[in-house]
Amino acid sequence: MRIKADKKVLIVKLGYSETLDSALSLTTSLGDVLRSTVILHFFKGYHVSWLADRQAFPLLEGNKHINRILAYDPDILSELKKDRFDTVVNLEKIPEICEFSGSLVFNEYFGFYLNGSGNLHKYTLGSKRLLELAQDIKKKRKNKNCWQEILAEALDKKWNYEEYLLGYRPNSKVKYDIGFNWSTGYKWSNKAWPRYCWEGLESLLKDRYAISWQEGLGDIREYMDWIDSCRMIITADTLGLHLALALKKKVIALFGPTSHREIYFYNRGSFLLPEAPYKCTPCLRPYCEKKRQCMEYIFPERVKEKVEYEFTRNTSSRKV
Repeated sequence: MRIKADKKVLIVKLGYSETLDSALSLTTSLGDVLRSTVILHFFKGYHVSWLADRQAFPLLEGNKHINRILAYDPDILSELKKDRFDTVVNLEKIPEICEFSGSLVFNEYFGFYLNGSGNLHKYTLGSKRLLELAQDIKKKRKNKNCWQEILAEALDKKWNYEEYLLGYRPNSKVKYDIGFNWSTGYKWSNKAWPRYCWEGLESLLKDRYAISWQEGLGDIREYMDWIDSCRMIITADTLGLHLALALKKKVIALFGPTSHREIYFYNRGSFLLPEAPYKCTPCLRPYCEKKRQCMEYIFPERVKEKVEYEFTRNTSSRKV
C-alpha cells in the first residue's frame, strides 16, 4: 500500500562533509553518502528526492526507495525552492548548503542548519548529539554508538538494525576468496595499511586462498563489481568497507586513526586495532606526525588469524 506516496521528502547528502566530522571539503566522501542510505528505511512509501554530488549518483541509482536523484547545481536549487516538502533532512554542514536547506518550505526539518547568527546549529532535539559529535572531537572519541544509531536518533527514530540500501546490482560472479582493498583516499592517507603489510599477508594466505588486489578504482561501478567478485574483503576504513557491507560480504576492517565503534558489521565480519604503544588512537585526524604510524602496528599474522576464524564460520570458504 502506498499510503504515504503524497508525502514528500528531500534528503540533502552530497558527501562534501563527513556527517560526524568537523572538516569540510568539496571532495565527495562516497562512503558517507552510502552509509546515509540507512535512513531510507524510515521513509519507505514516501516520495523521496535526494540531492547529491554527481560522483555519488552510481551509489543511489536504481534504488527503489528514491524517486529522484538531483544534482547540486543552481538550476536544480531554484526549482527546489519552488517546491514544498513534508520533511527535509540536511546532513551537510557547509554554510551555503545549510542556508539553502533552511530556506525551503517544509513541515519538519532534521539535521544541520544555520541559526540567526549564521552559526551551525541543530534543528531538533534529536539532532543534538549529531551536532556535538561533529564539533567536539573529544566527545567523538568517547562515543560508543554506531553511525546508524546516531543518525536515526537525529531523525527522532529508532534504528532496528536496518542495513544500507545500495541500488546498484553487480553482474559479477564470485571468483576470489579474498579481496585486498588496499588503497585509501588522499584525504585520510593515514588510514592506509602499509604496502609491505599487504604483501606480507599475501605470502601467508596465497597457498590456501584465491586473492585479488583492488580493482576498478577508475570507475565506481567496476569497483562494486570487483567487490562482489570476492567472498571476503580486507579493508581499511574506506568506501570499500561500506560497499562490502552493503553487498553482504564477509569483512575484516583495519582501524587506526578512526573509530571502529561507528561501524556495525551485521554479523558479517570483525575488525582489528593496532597494537601500538600510543594513547592517541583513535586520533580522528587525517594526518600523523609520528615516524611510525599506528596502522603499522596491525600485524599480518593477526589478520591471517581473523581470516581463518571468519572462514571457519562460513562453509563457502574453500578456495575457488
